[in-house]
Parts: sequence; C-alpha cells; structure tokens
Amino acid sequence: MTHKVASQAMQLGLAFFFNLFEPIFKFGQRWLGLRRLGWLFVAPNLVVFGLFTFLPIVINVVYAVTGGVHLMPHERPYVGMENFGVLLECRDYFDIQSCRKDIFWRAILNTVQFSVIQVTLMVFLSLVTALVLNRKIIGRGFWRGVFFYPVLLSPVVVALIWKWLLQNQGVFNAGLIAVGAVPVEWLQDRSWAFFWTIFVSIWAHMGFYTLILLAGLQAIPKDMYEAAEMDAASPWRTLTRITLPLLMPNLIVVLVLAMIRAVQIFDEVFVLTGGGPGSATTFIVQFIYQTGFAEQIHLYGLAAAASLVLALGLMALTFVQLKLTNAEKAGKKVK
Repeated sequence: MTHKVASQAMQLGLAFFFNLFEPIFKFGQRWLGLRRLGWLFVAPNLVVFGLFTFLPIVINVVYAVTGGVHLMPHERPYVGMENFGVLLECRDYFDIQSCRKDIFWRAILNTVQFSVIQVTLMVFLSLVTALVLNRKIIGRGFWRGVFFYPVLLSPVVVALIWKWLLQNQGVFNAGLIAVGAVPVEWLQDRSWAFFWTIFVSIWAHMGFYTLILLAGLQAIPKDMYEAAEMDAASPWRTLTRITLPLLMPNLIVVLVLAMIRAVQIFDEVFVLTGGGPGSATTFIVQFIYQTGFAEQIHLYGLAAAASLVLALGLMALTFVQLKLTNAEKAGKKVK
C-alpha cells in the first residue's frame, strides 16, 4: 500500500513538472528545432560550468600576464610573459640557489620527490591491502570499513589529529618520555617532517585506492583461479599471470589518480607543517598559496603563472593516463 501511494505521488509530481515547464519546452522546440532541443536541457549545466570552471581559468590567465599588486584586473598592467620569466629564470638549472625564484624550484623538487615516494608506496600498500581484504579472513567486512574510514574524514581533521599526536608535547613524545626515551621533534626536523607528510597522506587516502583495486579483484572470474589451482600453479605465478594482468586497468587508474592527488597535495601539509621547517615540506600548491595570499605583498601574477605551470603538469599526467588506457585496450584487442 505504501509503495502504491509513493508511486502515485511520483506520477503526480512528474505531471506537475511537465505542466509547469511545458510552455518552455514548446517555445524551445519552435525556436531551436527538435534536433537542437537538447541544448535547452544542458544549458543550466553549461552556465554553472562557465561561471565556476571556465571563467576562473580565463581570470587566472589574465592575472598570469599582468603585474602589480592590485586585485582588480583593470588596475593591473599587462606584462606578457614576465611572470613566467621570473619563475623560470636560472643561471644553472642544476643549482636551485642560482634561480631567481629558488623557492619555486625547491617546491617543484619537493613535489617530485614527494610524488615518486608517496605514489609508489600508495599503490604498493593499496594493492597488498586489497589482496588481503579480498581473501576469506575473519571480520573481513569490519577490516574493509576500518581501512576506508580515514577517507571519510576531512583532510584538515586528519592533519589536526596527527598534529596532536606529533607535536612536541603530543601523544608520541609523551609515550617516549614515559619509557625514559628522549622526545623527538617530529615536525621540526626536516627529514621527519617530510616522512610524516608522506605517512599521513597515505594513511588518509589509501582506503580509496584500495576500494578501486578491491572492486577490480572481485571482477576477476573465479573459474580462472580454480583452473590455476587445478594446474597446481603457485601463488606467485597466479598473482603474476592472472591477478596483475587482469587488474592492470584498475592499477593504471589508481596510479594516475594517486599521482594527480600527490602533485596537488596541500590540505594535510598546510595544517601539519605549514610548509616547514624552512622549505622542507613546501610543495607547489603551498608555494602558490604563499605567493598569492600569505606574504605581505600579494604577487597574484606570479601565483597565477605558477598555477598554470601546475595545470600543464596535470594535463601531461592526464595525457599519460589516456595513452596507457588506450595501449591497454589495444593490447586486449590484439590478444
């Protein structure tokens, strides 16, 4: 009875909707024609994308080719590629100290190092975790929820939790003092600060990539494993000849998504270390924020130029993903 009432209410709602917008649809059909009527339906989405996606891109390009410290675009003088020249000018590209904006190159170097280490560990640990959670273990549903839970938390909340644990008078140092050990400056030492940015980012996001790989593992036909078992194939041979090849599309997606996320790292690091100590954890997005908003003189042009450099890097990563995906599809067709 309840289902019938709900169905009738839905029908009445749809009828009211069509009666309300029927004049608009008829006018659009007469004005645009039947073949172009679809543009009327996608127009709201196009307006939203235009205002909140394409317009900010245009404004960012305007700031990148203008100078000065004024915020309003009409008050900023045109300087062409000068901002890009300031960022990229170096006497010796193998010596960061010789660059005009050495902090920009330091941020790029930190981002590259962070991305390589973090993504390698992220993909490996996500794969191992997915393989374990795909097996018949006790409390499998519980452990799946445990590993995915950090993904549900805000990055700022994650960083605040770990900062509370790692600060000089935090939980970790309290534990060291309790056992008679010397407390460690986890976030003031350059090496430790870099390590913890990697660790916290993996802890916060690994569950998402594990879920993608777990879905790929569950899509592999069970009869292939049964055939391998009948042939007395070793676990390693089963992994390398069945699991990994069939999981490769998911692995490519995880690799590229993790790389894009690593290049854009900001939230956790901003709260955890603020880019310090010194410039040890200053990454490219942190540099953009500091240049445009945190320093006393707001250099919006330099920040916009740096963001366009970052955008080119992300476009390159997206292109690599498309190439890898197409190569994987082509390989399957050949087989």
